Order: sequence, then C-alpha cells, then structure tokens
Amino acid sequence: MIRSAVFAAAALALLLLPQTIALAQDDTAKPAHQADAPALPKRPIPYAKLNAKPAKPKPKPADAQASAGSPKPPPTTPKPAPPAAAAPKPVISAPAPDVDAAQPDAAPPPAPVASPPAAPPPGPPAPSARLAPGQPLPAAELEAFVDGVMNDAMAREHIAGATVSVVQNGQVLLKKGYGFSNLNPQRPVDPDRTLFRVGSISKTFTWIAVMKEVEAGRLRLNQPVNLYLPEKAQVKDQGYDQPVRVANLMDHSAGFEDRALGQLFERKFDRVRPLDLYLRQERPKRVHAPGVVSSYSNYGAALAGEAASYVAGKPYERLVEDEIINPLGMAHTTFREPHDPKAGLPAPMSPALAADVSDGYRWTPGGFQRRDYEFIEQIAPAGAGSSTAGDMARYMLMQLGGGQLSGVTVYGPTTAQAFRTPLRQTPIGINGWAHGFMVFDLPGGHRGYGHGGATLSFFSNMVVVPDLNLGIFVSTNTDTGRSLVNRLPERIVQRFYAAPDLFPRPGSPDLAQRRSDYAGYYLTTRRTYSGLEGFVDALQGGASVDVSRDGHLVTSDSSGMAAWAPEGDPAEGRFIRTQGAERIAFDLADGRARAFHVANGTQAFIRAPIWREPRMLALLAAFTAAAAVATLAGVAARNRREFRENQIQSRASLVQNIQAVLWLLALVLFGFWSSKSGDQAQVMYRWPGILMITASACALVAAGLTATTVLVVPSIWRGGRRVDSWSHLRKAFFTATVLIYAAFSADLALWGALSPWSG
Repeated sequence: MIRSAVFAAAALALLLLPQTIALAQDDTAKPAHQADAPALPKRPIPYAKLNAKPAKPKPKPADAQASAGSPKPPPTTPKPAPPAAAAPKPVISAPAPDVDAAQPDAAPPPAPVASPPAAPPPGPPAPSARLAPGQPLPAAELEAFVDGVMNDAMAREHIAGATVSVVQNGQVLLKKGYGFSNLNPQRPVDPDRTLFRVGSISKTFTWIAVMKEVEAGRLRLNQPVNLYLPEKAQVKDQGYDQPVRVANLMDHSAGFEDRALGQLFERKFDRVRPLDLYLRQERPKRVHAPGVVSSYSNYGAALAGEAASYVAGKPYERLVEDEIINPLGMAHTTFREPHDPKAGLPAPMSPALAADVSDGYRWTPGGFQRRDYEFIEQIAPAGAGSSTAGDMARYMLMQLGGGQLSGVTVYGPTTAQAFRTPLRQTPIGINGWAHGFMVFDLPGGHRGYGHGGATLSFFSNMVVVPDLNLGIFVSTNTDTGRSLVNRLPERIVQRFYAAPDLFPRPGSPDLAQRRSDYAGYYLTTRRTYSGLEGFVDALQGGASVDVSRDGHLVTSDSSGMAAWAPEGDPAEGRFIRTQGAERIAFDLADGRARAFHVANGTQAFIRAPIWREPRMLALLAAFTAAAAVATLAGVAARNRREFRENQIQSRASLVQNIQAVLWLLALVLFGFWSSKSGDQAQVMYRWPGILMITASACALVAAGLTATTVLVVPSIWRGGRRVDSWSHLRKAFFTATVLIYAAFSADLALWGALSPWSG
C-alpha cells in the first residue's frame, strides 16, 4: 500500500491516505477433551465426503440413548420470546427450492454424539518446548504472561481498553479486562459485562447459521445462492456464466469487488437500512468468475446471512439468538444495536446491554478521542456482533466441544468437521477457509481456526487450537489495537507450546540474485475497481516488494514494513517472517512473480503494470504541477509588446492558462483532502465529500481541455503568414505541456480519478 512519502516527493501531488477500511464469565463448562475435536486434515476434503452418511449405529438401551447428544436437544429452559418490535421476514411455508435429495452435499441427519472419551496422557515435550500438547496451561503463569503482554502493548501502542479470555480442556483459564471501557467518567473493563464490538468474528455466527440450515436440509452448499434469496436480493449474472454458489460465499470466492466507503458503517442511525434493502442498493460489481480468486467480501457474508434467514423464516438477529446465543447462555452477546425502535429494522439492544457497551476511541497527539457509535446493522451478518470476554469463552468452548456445551448441541459432528476442513487448496501457511472459518498456522506446527474482526475503532481476534484444546479471544476498543490482537494468540502458543526459534531467520544469497523476479508494486484484489473509491483503494490497496542485499524479501504496505526469509528454494516463492510464523506465497510464471497470497487468505496481490504504480502517478503529478506553475509564471513575466501570436495561438494560450489553474486547483484539493483523512471514521462517514468531488471535477475539466489542445498542436506549429506567430521555443513549451497534461489525464482516467459522479 502507498505511504505518504510517495506523494510527499511530488510537491502538490496526491497524498497517501491511511488505510480505510478495507472490511467484528465466570461460567465453567464440563471438560471438553481433545478427543472431541476432529482430526486435522492434511488437505481439503470434498464436502461430499464430509457429508457421507454415517454407518447406522447399533441399537442402544433406552437410557444410553437418552444420554447421547442429539442435533437439537430440547432446551432445559424455554427460549425467551423474541422482542416485540422485531420485524420478521415472511415465513416460508414450503421448503427451499426442491433440490434432488441425492445431491452430494445434502446434509444427512447428524449421527448421535457419544460421550467424550478421556483425554490421552500427555506426551513428551518437543525439545525446549515449555509444554507438550497434552499438558494444560498453568493458570497463574498464563495470567502473568498475558498481563505483561497486554500492559506493555496498551502503554506503548496507546490502547484505552481491552478484554481477554483463554479456555482449555473445557474450563476458563483466564478472563480479564484491561484499561477502561469509558474514559469520561472512567469505567474499567469488566470481562463479564463490558460489550466490545467483535467485527468480523460475527461472520462465524453466520457460517454456523448457514451450516445449521444445511443440516436441516433447507440449504445446500453446492447450489446457487439465488435459490435461497428473495428475488430482489439475488445476484445478477453481470456477464458471468457460472452462478455464485453458497460455498463461494464461505471461501470468499464469489468474485465481488470490495466496496466500503460511505455505506459499510453509519454514524447516523437514520441512514441505517434493513439488510435486504442494503443488499439491493449496495450490490457490488462482479470482477472475477466464481471460485477463481479468494478475496474477502463483507457483502458476500451478508448474502449468506440473508439466505439462512430467508430459508429459516426468521430475521437474522432472531435466527442467531434462537439457534446460537440463547442456547449457549450468552446473555451479554447481541447483534442488535442501541437506537430508538424503527419500522422495518430489528428491535434495538436492551437498555441493560446498551449501558455496558464500550466506547470506541482514536488515539491522537492530544490523547484519546472518543468516537461515535458505529452502526453496522444494515450489514449485520458481516459484523454487527457485540460480546464480552466471558461470553466468547463459552462460544470457544462450544467450538472445541464439537458444537456442544453443557448438554446443548448447537451443531452436529459433520458441521464440526467442516469447520476444520478448508474449502480451498492453498500453499503451506495460507488460509484455505474452513467453511468460513480462518485457518491459522501457529508456532510449533500447531493449527488454529477462528476469525479476526475489525471495525473503525475495535479490533478483535478469536483462535481455537484443537490439538491443544485451547481457545483465545482478545478485543480492544482503540484504533491502534490491530497489532496486539493479531499477535497475542501467537505469543501464547509460542511461549508455552513451541520450541524457541532463532530470530531473525537468515537471508539467502540466491534470493539477492533474483531481485528482479520479485521486486515491484502489487495491487490487492480486495478493492473497488472503478470510480473515486477505486482510485483511493488503488492508492492504498497495494504493496511494494523488494529484495535486500542480505537476501531478505521486504514488503511495505499501510501496516508497515516486514522482512521475510525464503522457506526452501527461493525459486519456489514461499517465504516466512524473519521473526514469526506468518507466511506468504508467490505465484510464479517462468520464474517471475505475478502475484502473492497473504497468510490470512483475505486477498491476493497482483503485480501492477507501470502505469498503475503510484510512483508513476506521482511523477506525472509533479510534472503537471511544474508545467502549470511555469505556464502561469510565463503569463506574468512575458513582455506583451514583444509577443506576437495568431488567433489560434491566442485561443490555445487562453485554454492553456485555464488548464494550469484547474490542474493546480485539483492537485491542491486532492492534497488537502488527504491531509484531512487521518481519521478513517471521517473518511467513511463523509465520503466522498466536497473536496474529493471538486478535485475530481477540476481534473475532469482540465483533462477535457487537454483533448482540445491536442487537436490544435499542428496548427500551433504552422504559425502565421507573416511575423504574427509564436517563437519556436514558445511552440515547444506549449507542445510539452500538452503531452504532460495528456499523459497525466490518461493515467488519472485509468486510476478512476476522473469520475466525480461516482462518489
């Protein structure tokens, strides 16, 4: 991604923006032993095999049958009545569109779940590893370690408040709040009461809801999602022959561009729309065929939530409450938001919960700045969840228990295995999307499953590690919290279950010789592909790649710089962090990199042609600014008595002067807009804003005038019949400005910057 230094080199040129979006207990359960978790697959397993019908169980005595788990056991207490103000969708009186029951992914009734066997005895620890996989974490040592990591990071990275929970072997080992949920007046974070926005962790609730509909036979993963959507929300073909299938939504390969500015989050509640209306009005373009590229899509997750809601005949918020939140006793978890009741929208969050919601903060040189509440209800399945560390501990215990907790079955063993089975075959260390869940490679060869989450102010992470029977949740309420939540799970596993590594990992002389194969600028696939948002995303959504003299790969994007060491032969394109377990993998063609994939699998980065490189745009902007300044300076310095010109040249000179003013104005406005865009929330809420629209409009008019001047260049050089003509130097200067303006206009058009109407 572009950094501000790129555009600082071009005085009045476009400046870099900070990254926009881009994309959310004291209770102790019975031990859920490692044997409950399905074996980790070595490679993706076709869903047809996952759903192969189990062997018919032998008859059991009545008392044994009663003790075995079932897909949907009767709750011990009645489920609470839904809020009266909720606006339910029409209940579907017939099942979802009739699909042949012999379809490979038609979900059979889940097999009875046997009581968990005893945990295997601890094995010998790996050399220098603190603990072996079967050994539990010592609670006191864990708390001391986490306290040190959290307190250090919160002071150094300016984080107002955070919350953490760690579970293992069916018990809550750590549940703690750090800092403050509110600063005026100060209110400490309570891990059982303080609600944090969990962002895209909300999607895991959506994927569970989808898989429960698969278990019920109302939805099939290999079928077009349009079969399960109301007509107005259905995906248009947009020139693609293949339909978007439900499974494409789960591995983010539907092919949608990623739009966010001005609509993903809302500051004013009166702008919040119902989910189905949002899906119709904010439909993104399809830029890839389904199944080809995995590129993160909030819109795709929202479609999946709408599909599950539609076939279940319940509003999304009611669906997750009835099927997941209430059965698990997660009394401080909700997808509702605090606002006045409004027709067409779900009922608001209860006042009791609303009083416990943490504020969100932005760190500024003057201290913490409180942000307005972020409304995400319009795209609830993608990120509207709020929860506590205590409730998330129960949620992780359920996942580690194969869908069960305290006698409640949320989903069956087939679904439990699906959430450990990647849908995509990816290079080692790259997330393959385990039916919507992220796959994390962790230190010591361990593998985690879960999801990260981010809003404008909150950052969260949830990782469960089946072979350690371990779950870790962390959330922060400040816009500086991303790094902390990303590294805490890895730090815990590294500290207790991995042998110490020798850091930094050494570089490779062979890689240093292959610099040209990797060095370049790469554009993300997770972006808008046209218009002003596409222009901003292209500036931000990229990464510079280079190779150092000591043989390390160096990447630079909006999150900072990172160094990578080859993992094996540099010609294979696999790299691991010089200090850490994160990996990236390149796609090579004839030995030259054409793209690379990041560990979390949310996007690919495609090598950009030279005209899509920010340095080229900055260079053209600098030349344009210089030409415009020289033009206006010439007007002031030119001696009119010594200057002769014909009528064509006179009019061309006027156009040239107008162009100079427009180009300078456009560059100044773009730069001023960039200087005001440090707060991502303001960019999101005020997009595109008068500055961006005016800058684009000035550039558009200037580009249009450039087309006119290109046509008159031959006439300029022909001059007049006597001495009423420009000098050769004046003609050459005019021609040079025309060429500079034309090149800059063409590049801006290709970047999408000449479309003020697209905001």
